[in-house]
Amino acid sequence: MSSLLARARAAAPPVVFLLPMLLVFGLFSWWPIVRSFVMSVQQTNLVTDPVFVGLDNFRAVLDDPLLATAVQNTLWFALLALVIGYPVPLVLAVIMSDLRRARGLYSLLAYLPVVVPPAVAVLLWRFFYDAEPTGVFNSVLGWVGLGPVPWLEDPSWAMPSLVIEATWAAAGGTVIIYLAALVSVPPELYDAAEVDGAGVLSKVWHVTLPHLRGIMLITLILQIIGTSQVFLEPYLFTDGGPDNATLTVLLLVYDYAFANTTGGDYGKATALSLMLAGALALMSVVYFRVTRRWSE
Repeated sequence: MSSLLARARAAAPPVVFLLPMLLVFGLFSWWPIVRSFVMSVQQTNLVTDPVFVGLDNFRAVLDDPLLATAVQNTLWFALLALVIGYPVPLVLAVIMSDLRRARGLYSLLAYLPVVVPPAVAVLLWRFFYDAEPTGVFNSVLGWVGLGPVPWLEDPSWAMPSLVIEATWAAAGGTVIIYLAALVSVPPELYDAAEVDGAGVLSKVWHVTLPHLRGIMLITLILQIIGTSQVFLEPYLFTDGGPDNATLTVLLLVYDYAFANTTGGDYGKATALSLMLAGALALMSVVYFRVTRRWSE
């Protein structure tokens, strides 16, 4: 019996063993994408029969005055996350790589926010962001004669507040990636740089960063794509307020699909989703073409 099974396995083409994986992947990955293209040209709320409307959903999205606000806020969030959040994991990883003792403990502490459930993290930070003078952050600022700051209640402060929390929540994963990459840097390069009289900053600039260049380019595009799809923070913290100051593209997609009292317009929601996906795909292609030589 075992020999017959062995012969059957040897005679079967490899595609037979790939079929279960391909079916699962197609069902849960490609079918929703195909379904999105279909829904984008329909007027449907998933209850009544869909009506083919062609490109009307795309025109309606482009004519929506909230689209410009959502795009502007999304770009603002991505820019703030790039300025505030992108250097933080790199700096932490470089500092932690030089530690001789308790490096594992610091790595654990850096990664801990990643495993905190998002809802719990938001509730925690909303408590910290209490706009009253007795709030946690405002109390700390009061010790040095600053504040109080209307963290989530003022349009000019709301988005930076979301970026600070998002950086705290996601930086740990990137820190671990950088720490793993720093292990591959030959120690003799640091010794040679030290013999040449290089200081700490010089060694980081001339030794550490060149070896991390490829990883940094990958984490950069991943952060840009991730922050361009921000939804959790504006939804749980402010629901797009105050005065639409934190309304993002994905939050607008959510409003199209679920916040409409008529039952939701999934056609417009999928149309805007495809527009966002197309913009990110085009940006990624351009990015990798421009940075191809830098990553070598």
